[in-house]
Amino acid sequence: MNKIILNYLLINFFKYFCVVLLIIYGFGIILNLFEEIEFFKKMEVSFFFPIFLTSIFVPSMILNLLPFIVFVSSMLYLIKIRNNKDLLTLKINGFSNMRIFFIFSITSFLLGCIVLIVFSPITSKMIKFYEKTKSQYARDIDHLVAFNKNGLWIRENLDNEKRIITATKPEGSNLVNVEIFQLDKKFSLKRKILSKTADINNYNWILYDVTIYEAKNSNFIKKEFERYEINSIYNYEKINNLFNNVNTLSFLDLIFNFNHLKNQGYNEQFLKENLHLMLILPFFLFLMTSIASILTMHTLKKSEKLKYLIVGLVTCILIYYLKDLSLALGKTGRISIILSIWSPIIALSFFTFIGLLQINEK
Repeated sequence: MNKIILNYLLINFFKYFCVVLLIIYGFGIILNLFEEIEFFKKMEVSFFFPIFLTSIFVPSMILNLLPFIVFVSSMLYLIKIRNNKDLLTLKINGFSNMRIFFIFSITSFLLGCIVLIVFSPITSKMIKFYEKTKSQYARDIDHLVAFNKNGLWIRENLDNEKRIITATKPEGSNLVNVEIFQLDKKFSLKRKILSKTADINNYNWILYDVTIYEAKNSNFIKKEFERYEINSIYNYEKINNLFNNVNTLSFLDLIFNFNHLKNQGYNEQFLKENLHLMLILPFFLFLMTSIASILTMHTLKKSEKLKYLIVGLVTCILIYYLKDLSLALGKTGRISIILSIWSPIIALSFFTFIGLLQINEK
């Protein structure tokens, strides 16, 4: 009997989860489709191409909204079993509030683990394909920075000239083996700059061990400098942000390829931050389901779904505000970045423990 009841609870819980998931996915498709259509409106692409790109982009967005989806689906299902007296029937059959609480919360925790191990690698590959495909069309518009096996390539459109910059690899906030080609409006080479290293922390780049070949009367005059400065529209942070898209990294990438990613130029702090942001997902799902249980299981009285959904929505907003505030404190150096990621989980755990004691007495 216990096995039958457990299967009944879990099957119906996942039904509600899938319904909410599909609704959010549908909204995501509609909202992102407008952006894709606007992007491709002047290009000769198939009508279905923006739809295809949208369909592979939205799953990564769903992954970020998963705690909210689990919370809403838990609220809806728990309100249903309370209003139709299933919750009372469960108690008659020996299922206490505590037992029901752990069935749903542990299920959500395991769901989070499965998402990290199975679905995160899939969505990361999908978003990589999305960015690679879209960048091929964006090059003709504004895609001015690229990174491939040949190194870093930057194209700058300045007022009176164009500049193409290449470097074999980044080392921290420096570029190694830099070559800069300065072209006039007719794409004729005006100047070629060679540098062993370049400090790009600021928009004012500092080049070291520099050799300059400057065009003059169809000849190139060679000049050498120990230090030379140029102004750029890019700096280290701006370039770094273009490629450090957390959605392109899966949990397994961060676990097994951490050092490889660091050697590729990814910022170590960025990798640690996103590794911990992924690690908290199962705990976050556990706590969101716990909060939904505490809000709905404190009474057996029948009530309106809308009232609880409004309370739930306000709760979600407060939780996400707490999470963002804590992360902002970490990024500004007020507290450790790792502590800022785990602080909301710790705070919600205390709230859940107190609420659990209350519903256990019901």
